[in-house]
Amino acid sequence: MKRISLVIVSLIVAISLIGCSENDSEAENVEDQDLVLGLTTWTSTVPPTEIVKYILEDMGYNIEVKEANIGAIYVALAEGDIDIYMDSWYPQQTQYLEQYSDSIEQLSPIYEDANAGMVVPNYMEDINDVEDLVGNEDMVNNEVIAIEDGDPAMDELQELIDAYDLDLNLVNSSEGAMIAAAKASTDQEEPILLYGWRPHSMFNDMGLKILTNEEHPEYFSGSSIHPIANDELHEKAPGAYELLEGLTISIPDMEEMIIKIDNGEDAEEVAQEWVEDNQDRIDEITND
Repeated sequence: MKRISLVIVSLIVAISLIGCSENDSEAENVEDQDLVLGLTTWTSTVPPTEIVKYILEDMGYNIEVKEANIGAIYVALAEGDIDIYMDSWYPQQTQYLEQYSDSIEQLSPIYEDANAGMVVPNYMEDINDVEDLVGNEDMVNNEVIAIEDGDPAMDELQELIDAYDLDLNLVNSSEGAMIAAAKASTDQEEPILLYGWRPHSMFNDMGLKILTNEEHPEYFSGSSIHPIANDELHEKAPGAYELLEGLTISIPDMEEMIIKIDNGEDAEEVAQEWVEDNQDRIDEITND
């Protein structure tokens, strides 16, 4: 019996040592693990990217950020050149999700009930629904100012124009150019029609509103925003994967951070402040 007990004790000690060795190995792997985050120029992409970068670096990962347009981001995700992208709008970006479904994964939403669509200033009091634009297109020079053509939301915007048979030309530009045009018009209280989405500082800064869409509610009916990862992330960096699956950020928090960054505050410091304010939740996700 003594010999059997000694054998059992030896096995328990051996298993414990193996477990410790594996844990030490995993920690070392995290320290040596390089991850690449994709970043688009949209203001809504910056806060979650900076937050995740800060947390992952604190966990021991080496983080690189690569900036590109949305189409290039998805190609790089599929090919493994980018591991994570934090601002995928669903269903607007469904075509990319379907195109690269064999090599990318959509994770749990960071936030939901985000809204987007046609936007006008609040002082255009008679224009509240897309239907109100019918016959009044010349008021906005027969133009809707929007973002770059590569974004799938632009296809949906064109479909919305067609659904109402609006005499509008879709003018694609960068987000910065679109916001500059909107500011120039709102400073003079001139009519303007543009594409917009929340969370974004434009609504607070310029007094804008998203038009309702009662006749064709199938367009811009609300979005959920997700992290997208290369499908090998779960095995490559399970700690990072677990963080992404559990992380949520409220829309009010998003807009507050965007406004701070737009007003000149450092994006890394804004992200760090949010992490510190939400450390208990983050510790629960990361099991710290």
